[in-house]
Amino acid sequence: NGDTSQVDVPGGRSGLGGLERVLTDIEGLTFVHLTGADVVRHRIVADIVAAYERADTAKQADTAKQADTAKQADTAKQADTATDRLGPRG
Repeated sequence: NGDTSQVDVPGGRSGLGGLERVLTDIEGLTFVHLTGADVVRHRIVADIVAAYERADTAKQADTAKQADTAKQADTAKQADTATDRLGPRG
């Protein structure tokens, strides 16, 4: 068993990160993904898991937003370059 959110590998990545993709076809091996709803021992543990899930979701949304912004900037730059090649209009 393991927790992909527990990161102890240099570079800030989980040692389990790509494990499921690599081992998914092995018969008898199953991957189970738990969420905060699965934590039943103590309320504070469930609250901690939920906080990490919210942080991960926010980080993914921020990464997607940054990628979209970069794509829009690249598109605008390409449009400017195309306009420059056409020269002045008049």
